[in-house]
This record gives sequence, C-alpha cells and structure tokens, in this order.
Amino acid sequence: MNKKILLAIFSASALIASAGTTQAQEAFSPIPQVTDGWRVSVSPYAWLPTVNTTDSGGGPGSKNVDLSLNNIISNLKSGVMIAGEVHYGKWGVSLDLANAVVSKSSGFNYHGDPAYKFGDKGTLQATLFNAMGTYTAFNSQDAYVDALLGVRWISLTTTLDLNLVSNPSEKISTSSPASATYGVVGVNSRYRIMNSNWYVPLYADAGTAGGPNHFTWQASTGVGVALSKMVDVSLTYRAIGFDVKTGNGDSALIKGLFHGPQLMATFNF
Repeated sequence: MNKKILLAIFSASALIASAGTTQAQEAFSPIPQVTDGWRVSVSPYAWLPTVNTTDSGGGPGSKNVDLSLNNIISNLKSGVMIAGEVHYGKWGVSLDLANAVVSKSSGFNYHGDPAYKFGDKGTLQATLFNAMGTYTAFNSQDAYVDALLGVRWISLTTTLDLNLVSNPSEKISTSSPASATYGVVGVNSRYRIMNSNWYVPLYADAGTAGGPNHFTWQASTGVGVALSKMVDVSLTYRAIGFDVKTGNGDSALIKGLFHGPQLMATFNF
C-alpha cells in the first residue's frame, strides 16, 4: 500500500512539473478574481504527515510518541481529507476537514512465557476541523490575500486492545480521548510566478484555546499550477502544532506536531 501511495504522489509531482510546459501556450491565471457574484471551490487532498507528540500527563515525566512518514503510510486504515471555500464578493467561508485512523497490531509473551502470549493492537484516530470566515484584503492580477478569523477543533483518540491468544475472550481495552477548540486568526494567499500559470501558495495562522499552554499554529507553502480555469494542483509542505489539554490542570497536556507533504487538487465553480 505504501509503495502505491508514494508512486501516486511521485506521479502527481511529475504532472505538476510537466504542466507548465503543456500549458505554456495558454497560461491560465492561477489568481482568483473578486467579483460581485459567488465563487465556490472544492479541494480534496492527501496529507501524509510525520507525527510527533509528547504527553506530559500532569506528572513528573512525559511520554513521547513519534510516527514516521513510512509508519503512517504502512498502517493507515482510513482517511478523509477535503477543503472548500464559498465567497460572495470579498467575504467568504472556508472549511477544512482531515480525519485519519492509524492502527498497528503485534504480540508479546508475558514474562517470556509462550503459554501467555498476548496480542495487542494500538489505534490512533486524529481529526482536524477548521471553520474560518474570510475577507479578501488584497487582490490583483499577481496576488490574492485573504484575512482569516475562525475556529479550529482537534481531536485525538488513542486505543489499546490486549487479548490472550489462547483465550480471545480474555481481553482488555483502554481508550484515551482528548480534544480542544481554538480561536484562530491567519492569512491565506497565493502569488503568481512571472505572469505564468504557476503560483506560490502561502498559509499561516495561530490561535489559542485559553490558558497559558493551549496554543495552536499552522503554516504551509509550496508550488502550484493552474491546469485550466477550473482546475489547479498544488504540492506543499504543511505543518500544524498544538497543545491539547488532557486533565484538569494546565500541566496535563499533549503537545503535538504534524508535518509533511500535501498534494491538493482544487476545482473552481
């Protein structure tokens, strides 16, 4: 499965690289233009981040969990990633949903005794949802800048299942959910490259859920190309950092960083 996903990303990257030559004779502008009517876009995407988390637990120690890009691809069980925007004039709404389930199974012998062999299965479900109001602060033939104000919701659920292989009815299951809602401000922009159909997307935001240790931020940039007036494709590097409260005190936190390549196709209506 991981080879197929990587091959798809490589093929899409090659498509982006060749699009500029293919469309050289007809350079579609990649910059949206503000009008008095409606503008709608839908953007399915594939984001394959490396996952780094630290769980303080509110105690003297902390636990680190790191999942590499290869681990994510190899153990990805399901995922939904889609964004969309609706604009009327300079005002608009932007939505972004990413949900992924990563699961891995293994086994071990209790105290080294094969008579007590246990199977274990660990699952991480992560959900990110952004809902932003937008206002076009600047628009020209070569640049487009939206100011953002809205909320971000992040949910993390880790589940561990243990069962005795010789007697599957003897099993233990534990689940640890954590979530946070943040107020966020930011900017979403794109800049045309040398009057061509190529552009540089640039996104940044930051916010808080209240309290001294409950922050989030997000940033991404890369390169994109307009394949037609209705379709453009981008390849970016996206990173999201966050603190999710897991207990009653401010010291009980999960500090997370998700970062990795993202391939997106945008359909404009």
